[in-house]
Amino acid sequence: MGREQFNLAIVHDTLTSVLAERECVVWRDRRLTYADVAERSARLAAYLHARGLGVRVERDQLANHESGQDHVGLYLYNGNEYLEAMLGCYKARVAPFNVNYRYVEEELRYLLADARARGIVYHATFAPTLARVLPDLPQVEVLVQVADGSGNDLLPGAVDYEAALARAPEARPPVTPSPDDLYILYTGGTTGLPKGVLWRQHDIYLAAMGGRTLGTWDEVTSYAQIAARAEAGFPVRLLLLPPLMHGAAQWAAFIAMGMGGTIVLPDAVDRLDAPSVLRTIEREQVNLVTVVGDAIARPLMEEMETGRYDLRSLIGVGNGGAPMSPGIKQRLLAVVPTLLVSDSAGASETGAQMTHVSTAGSVATGTFAPGPGTTVLDDTLTRELEPGDTEIGWLAQGGAVPLGYLGDPDKTARTFPTAAGARYAVPGDRARRLADGTIELLGRDAVTINSGGEKIFAEEVEQALLHHPAVADVVVAGRPSARWGSEVVAVVQLAPGADVGTEELLAEAGRHIARYKLPKAFVFVDRVERSPSGKADYRWARQRALEA
Repeated sequence: MGREQFNLAIVHDTLTSVLAERECVVWRDRRLTYADVAERSARLAAYLHARGLGVRVERDQLANHESGQDHVGLYLYNGNEYLEAMLGCYKARVAPFNVNYRYVEEELRYLLADARARGIVYHATFAPTLARVLPDLPQVEVLVQVADGSGNDLLPGAVDYEAALARAPEARPPVTPSPDDLYILYTGGTTGLPKGVLWRQHDIYLAAMGGRTLGTWDEVTSYAQIAARAEAGFPVRLLLLPPLMHGAAQWAAFIAMGMGGTIVLPDAVDRLDAPSVLRTIEREQVNLVTVVGDAIARPLMEEMETGRYDLRSLIGVGNGGAPMSPGIKQRLLAVVPTLLVSDSAGASETGAQMTHVSTAGSVATGTFAPGPGTTVLDDTLTRELEPGDTEIGWLAQGGAVPLGYLGDPDKTARTFPTAAGARYAVPGDRARRLADGTIELLGRDAVTINSGGEKIFAEEVEQALLHHPAVADVVVAGRPSARWGSEVVAVVQLAPGADVGTEELLAEAGRHIARYKLPKAFVFVDRVERSPSGKADYRWARQRALEA
């Protein structure tokens, strides 16, 4: 019997067939079973289908950078609605995509236009921002507004989320989801512009969403095996802290469901409230917690050290998206000596690639055990480096990889090249293959700053600051930060005679980029150093930032 191909909607329905009454999502006073989530997502699917959204062109008639499906943006904080909307779209053969809720109007307008959104599911608190960009987006036809206590009225033409579900039939629409249907994940690019990564659902399921067991990397081969594994497995209770607008959080949620587990969401979804998080761990007997580097782990760890909480249910902390420093791991393990602290490495373009587990007495950061298909290619992308090779190469992923970038054949060809007779994803991370077969991850080759789990691109911040007439030149670099891992520092050369304060510069930049991308500090210099060709000298800029 051959291996089956998987669709994420059918995977969840398969899980529901054996876990109908088990809790799937717990958030505040909401306790939704697998059957509840299945029904609610089916109703949303029926609503979207009735509004005319679905598949226009099947996958086998398209190039890798093309989509034949309608797209719906998920402009939401965490909540049961996010997961329901993902599954509802998949059941209607609509492709949802993530919207960064921190974006300002300029960024939001670009993203929704680039994604060719025909619909948006959004929290009411974002309605005013959305209203200001919708006049420039005539292709958006379907608006579904999720009430959140903000008091904002429905936008013109919008329907309330719960009202849409109540009016829709329970039966899912008369379409058959396909393994070729798209999973779309928007990520930032090296120029700061977001790119939509297009995955076949079968491929992302294997690469990152439960089709393989992290660590052992065993793959499921049939829907029957998915059901049996979930029914017999340990019903993990996962507290999901990162926003579901990030791929790593989506992946963790689907992995937990694949284990027959329960996804627990913190009461506060717009900020980190460490005492509330730890009370939730106590109340819900949480086993696993996901974090993004020191920015989330440090406040949790400091609150844990007060000794006010019963953490006996806690088995592991899963970290991804940003490094967690060894010191933070050691302090976590001092509070809960039986804890497993796992680091996972991967990218929107690769899925989950590598892992490392720290335990009491064995703490490390930066080296990983690779999963299937994870390798390091040489600089010319023509051969895989052997263990022990001293050359620094490109971290690459073979096997189940994305189709490409939405609407961009050139970047698709560059990021997903064919090397040594196989197709790889090479998103731009530098790495070294160590003698024992592990991989040392060195970081993104392009100029990026990873601050609190968010990738911030220097050129984008520079362009935002250059909107101010007092800025003659600027180079942006990162420097270490105890709270954020790295923080953004702007090295600025002012125009002759200019007199401007940092608050005014921040205000101008804040009109063009999200607040989390703004510099944490400024260094003013007489002259910004550039190469003879005019390229920024980022090594020099980083040194100025460190000296300051």
